Amino acid sequence: MPVTVEQLGPQDMSALRTLLAKDPVHNLYLLGLLEEFGVSPRGGRVQFAYHGRFDKGVLTAAVFVGGDGGLVVPSASDATATSIIADALAASLRMRATVGDKAAVDALVRSLCAGKPRLSRTQRLFSVSADDLGPFTNPTLRLAREEDVPRLLPLAQGYVREAMERDPLQEDPEHFESRVRQRVRQRRTYVLEEKGEFVFKVDIGSRSQYGAELEGLYTLPSERHQGHATLCLGQISRHLLSSLPRLTLRVDERDERAARIARKVGYLAGRTQRLVLVE
Repeated sequence: MPVTVEQLGPQDMSALRTLLAKDPVHNLYLLGLLEEFGVSPRGGRVQFAYHGRFDKGVLTAAVFVGGDGGLVVPSASDATATSIIADALAASLRMRATVGDKAAVDALVRSLCAGKPRLSRTQRLFSVSADDLGPFTNPTLRLAREEDVPRLLPLAQGYVREAMERDPLQEDPEHFESRVRQRVRQRRTYVLEEKGEFVFKVDIGSRSQYGAELEGLYTLPSERHQGHATLCLGQISRHLLSSLPRLTLRVDERDERAARIARKVGYLAGRTQRLVLVE
């Protein structure tokens, strides 16, 4: 049987989970999406698909495509296998953003990005288990509530401005507020309040039985260098690791402050990642 590239269906659920679980640390984001949404969308859901490379009937690599290319995420697989999937999708897919293992993302960019990306960031994936955690906690960190959304929006906006060099409240304010509100409703956003003002936020980007990936760590600029991020990252990590085996966190390689905080809390640096925004 030759090497083939196919769109995955419900019958491939077990094979996809097996592939991703071989490297749960670097596939946590996809494992969370798979556990929450399955292999194909159900009624009323935003459209997405998984495409896989099969070698003699064995799934060796996969690529998640959200919507019409709004987010493309490769499995942590051999870059050559990812490249074969990318080449097969090149004629029909308009990729707008991708994130994942650098070698795999590079393969996607070569086939699916015609010009120079608007933004390209090299990141480091940090991971932690309960045994690695340091003694950092702040019990006042709490889940955000829906009535908090107006006060939460500036922090969410600030994170996107710093991480992606764009202003979501100017580009599409209704859609951005809706996404922030949805994360709050799903109990994925935690906030720290000091003297009636939110000074820190963090989101759970993806969660499954294999662990969770944190994202969107942001401290109000005027409140930095006071230990908020260290204590709150320690707090949410300890909370989540009471029921999960591991957590991951992507840190921009230029952000030495965030890397120091992650290491201080107990996170260990893993492989290099890449975030690309095409437009």
